[in-house]
Amino acid sequence: MAEWEINRPLGQCCGTGKDIPPGKEYFASLVETPEGLQRRDFSVEYWNSAKPQVYCYWKTQMPDPNEKKKLFIDDEMLMAFFNRLEDETQQEKLNFRFVLALVLMRKKKLKYESSHRLDDTEVWALRKTGEKESVEVVNPELDEQQIEQLTLQIGQILQVELE
Repeated sequence: MAEWEINRPLGQCCGTGKDIPPGKEYFASLVETPEGLQRRDFSVEYWNSAKPQVYCYWKTQMPDPNEKKKLFIDDEMLMAFFNRLEDETQQEKLNFRFVLALVLMRKKKLKYESSHRLDDTEVWALRKTGEKESVEVVNPELDEQQIEQLTLQIGQILQVELE
């Protein structure tokens, strides 16, 4: 199972190296690298001028290191990440999407309907709350420890508690 480069906001724009002060808005993103998905932060000014190539992103505020940690990602953003991964086939991204599905099921945004086998792979059919269409998720058959580890890593990347 791939390990992700986990980094918290360092208070610097990845594009310019300039400081992003606490309370200032910036773009946090996931970038595809040969090592897997990695987090990168960009100032609003750099983002608007350079339009960096990223896998996905969200706008947030630089946390104050002396303040209690806040949740920066809402359920809609988690669902957007889940949807963005729909056509991916790389194992790391299948694992990421599966764990996001588990989190969204816990938050009652997705509901398990059924499962079927496609070759040697189990595929779950899930329904988005309030919608008629179902979505499919590959079950990578992770053990409990792998799921906990991925949940922690995703939470650190996105700066949220996914409990």
